[in-house]
Amino acid sequence: MTILEAINGIDTIKPNRYTQSEKIAWLSTLDGSIKKEIIDTHCGGEDVVFEGYDDRTSVSTNLLVPAPYDSIYFRWLEARIDYANGEYGKYNNSAIAYNAAYNDFAQYYIRHHAPIHNAKRFIF
Repeated sequence: MTILEAINGIDTIKPNRYTQSEKIAWLSTLDGSIKKEIIDTHCGGEDVVFEGYDDRTSVSTNLLVPAPYDSIYFRWLEARIDYANGEYGKYNNSAIAYNAAYNDFAQYYIRHHAPIHNAKRFIF
Protein backbone atom coordinates (compact mmCIF):
# COMPACT_ATOMS: atom_id res chain seq x y z
CA MET A 1 0.00 0.00 0.00
CA THR A 2 1.25 3.46 -0.83
CA ILE A 3 0.88 6.64 1.18
CA LEU A 4 -1.75 7.91 -1.27
CA GLU A 5 -3.72 4.64 -1.15
CA ALA A 6 -3.83 4.82 2.64
CA ILE A 7 -4.96 8.45 2.62
CA ASN A 8 -7.55 7.96 -0.12
CA GLY A 9 -8.79 4.81 1.60
CA ILE A 10 -9.37 6.48 4.96
CA ASP A 11 -10.95 9.51 3.29
CA THR A 12 -13.43 7.14 1.63
CA ILE A 13 -14.10 5.07 4.76
CA LYS A 14 -14.15 8.00 7.20
CA PRO A 15 -14.55 11.44 5.63
CA ASN A 16 -12.60 13.98 7.68
CA ARG A 17 -11.23 17.53 7.72
CA TYR A 18 -7.56 16.67 8.20
CA THR A 19 -4.98 17.58 5.59
CA GLN A 20 -2.85 15.23 3.58
CA SER A 21 0.20 16.60 5.43
CA GLU A 22 -1.28 15.65 8.80
CA LYS A 23 -2.09 12.15 7.60
CA ILE A 24 1.39 11.72 6.14
CA ALA A 25 2.84 12.70 9.53
CA TRP A 26 0.59 10.16 11.26
CA LEU A 27 1.68 7.45 8.81
CA SER A 28 5.31 8.38 9.40
CA THR A 29 4.83 7.99 13.15
CA LEU A 30 3.31 4.54 12.69
CA ASP A 31 5.97 3.26 10.29
CA GLY A 32 8.68 4.71 12.54
CA SER A 33 7.31 2.69 15.45
CA ILE A 34 7.00 -0.46 13.35
CA LYS A 35 10.57 -0.08 12.11
CA LYS A 36 11.98 0.46 15.59
CA GLU A 37 9.85 -1.96 17.62
CA ILE A 38 9.39 -4.86 15.19
CA ILE A 39 11.65 -4.74 12.14
CA ASP A 40 14.88 -3.53 13.79
CA THR A 41 14.64 -6.21 16.47
CA HIS A 42 14.81 -9.01 13.92
CA CYS A 43 17.29 -10.26 11.35
CA GLY A 44 17.11 -8.36 8.09
CA GLY A 45 15.93 -5.16 9.74
CA GLU A 46 19.10 -3.38 8.70
CA ASP A 47 18.05 -3.89 5.06
CA VAL A 48 14.78 -2.00 5.51
CA VAL A 49 15.23 1.71 4.89
CA PHE A 50 12.94 4.15 6.64
CA GLU A 51 13.74 7.84 6.92
CA GLY A 52 10.27 9.11 7.77
CA TYR A 53 7.64 10.71 5.59
CA ASP A 54 6.86 14.38 5.12
CA ASP A 55 5.45 16.69 2.44
CA ARG A 56 8.52 16.10 0.26
CA THR A 57 7.99 12.32 0.28
CA SER A 58 6.35 10.96 -2.85
CA VAL A 59 2.81 9.81 -2.15
CA SER A 60 3.58 6.76 -4.29
CA THR A 61 6.06 5.57 -1.62
CA ASN A 62 5.24 2.09 -0.35
CA LEU A 63 4.49 1.83 3.35
CA LEU A 64 6.33 -0.80 5.41
CA VAL A 65 3.53 -3.26 6.19
CA PRO A 66 2.62 -5.55 3.28
CA ALA A 67 -0.77 -6.99 2.35
CA PRO A 68 -2.75 -8.64 3.84
CA TYR A 69 -1.68 -6.81 7.02
CA ASP A 70 -1.83 -3.32 5.51
CA SER A 71 -5.30 -2.59 6.92
CA ILE A 72 -3.28 -1.45 9.93
CA TYR A 73 -2.92 1.91 8.16
CA PHE A 74 -6.69 2.44 7.94
CA ARG A 75 -7.14 1.42 11.58
CA TRP A 76 -4.31 3.78 12.67
CA LEU A 77 -5.61 6.76 10.70
CA GLU A 78 -9.14 6.10 11.92
CA ALA A 79 -7.93 6.12 15.53
CA ARG A 80 -5.92 9.32 15.00
CA ILE A 81 -8.94 11.05 13.44
CA ASP A 82 -11.27 9.95 16.25
CA TYR A 83 -8.79 11.12 18.88
CA ALA A 84 -8.20 14.47 17.14
CA ASN A 85 -11.96 14.99 16.92
CA GLY A 86 -12.33 14.37 20.64
CA GLU A 87 -14.61 11.40 19.94
CA TYR A 88 -13.17 9.26 22.69
CA GLY A 89 -15.82 6.51 22.58
CA LYS A 90 -15.13 6.03 18.87
CA TYR A 91 -11.41 6.34 19.56
CA ASN A 92 -11.53 3.49 22.08
CA ASN A 93 -13.17 1.24 19.51
CA SER A 94 -10.82 2.23 16.68
CA ALA A 95 -7.80 1.86 18.99
CA ILE A 96 -8.87 -1.71 19.76
CA ALA A 97 -9.12 -2.44 16.02
CA TYR A 98 -5.71 -0.83 15.44
CA ASN A 99 -4.10 -2.83 18.26
CA ALA A 100 -5.48 -6.06 16.81
CA ALA A 101 -4.10 -5.19 13.36
CA TYR A 102 -0.72 -4.24 14.87
CA ASN A 103 -0.54 -7.51 16.80
CA ASP A 104 -1.48 -9.53 13.72
CA PHE A 105 1.38 -7.96 11.75
CA ALA A 106 3.84 -8.29 14.65
CA GLN A 107 3.04 -11.98 15.06
CA TYR A 108 3.42 -12.57 11.32
CA TYR A 109 6.77 -10.74 11.26
CA ILE A 110 8.08 -12.56 14.30
CA ARG A 111 7.14 -15.94 12.80
CA HIS A 112 9.08 -15.20 9.61
CA HIS A 113 12.18 -13.39 10.95
CA ALA A 114 14.67 -14.56 13.54
CA PRO A 115 15.21 -12.22 16.49
CA ILE A 116 18.50 -10.44 16.96
CA HIS A 117 20.28 -11.52 20.11
CA ASN A 118 22.10 -8.54 21.54
CA ALA A 119 23.00 -10.09 24.85
CA LYS A 120 26.70 -10.24 25.59
CA ARG A 121 27.84 -13.53 26.99
CA PHE A 122 30.91 -14.61 28.83
CA ILE A 123 32.23 -17.83 27.37
CA PHE A 124 34.81 -19.96 29.23
